[in-house]
Amino acid sequence: MSLHTDHRALLGVAFGGFLILSTIIAVLPAFEVEKIPPNQGLAAANAAVARGRALYVKEGCGVCHTQFVRNLPVDAPYGRGSVAGDYALEDPPLLGTQRTGPDLANVGRRQPSETWNLIHLYNPRAVVPTSVMPGYPWYFEESIDADPDGTIVPVPDGFKPAGVTIVATEAAMDLVRYLQSLQQAELAP
Repeated sequence: MSLHTDHRALLGVAFGGFLILSTIIAVLPAFEVEKIPPNQGLAAANAAVARGRALYVKEGCGVCHTQFVRNLPVDAPYGRGSVAGDYALEDPPLLGTQRTGPDLANVGRRQPSETWNLIHLYNPRAVVPTSVMPGYPWYFEESIDADPDGTIVPVPDGFKPAGVTIVATEAAMDLVRYLQSLQQAELAP
């Protein structure tokens, strides 16, 4: 029997090699990842942050934003390079697919202003004129006589309808809380 003439034997060897390599490269390391402890200083999500994360997923934010800082000089403005312990409390980690917008792995430290984040969520071009991000105005209410107990968003004139006050809904607040929770923990030297 010669391997190059017996198609069944050739297919069996190829499939066996595939199974062995898949186990070594993908399956065994996955068991090791489960054992990685979270970085010190990493906090578990509260209910508001969890709701905000669900909205982040629902709106498809991960299509344009990554949450994985590469250990490259070009990524230095986003924070330190990501490590496995950064994702130990996430199930599943939201690494993203591309960077049409900036990386958000450390956005809670880079942009900690709740007000800035709310304005950006309502109309991104109000704070970043060249932004290609769509606005999410359905997470806000437009009011003529806003309740002073509500979260009033100081959207500049020209970026909102005239004569109205923009008030953040609980969903907008949850999404901003999630974004502000995205902070890389300091690593021990």
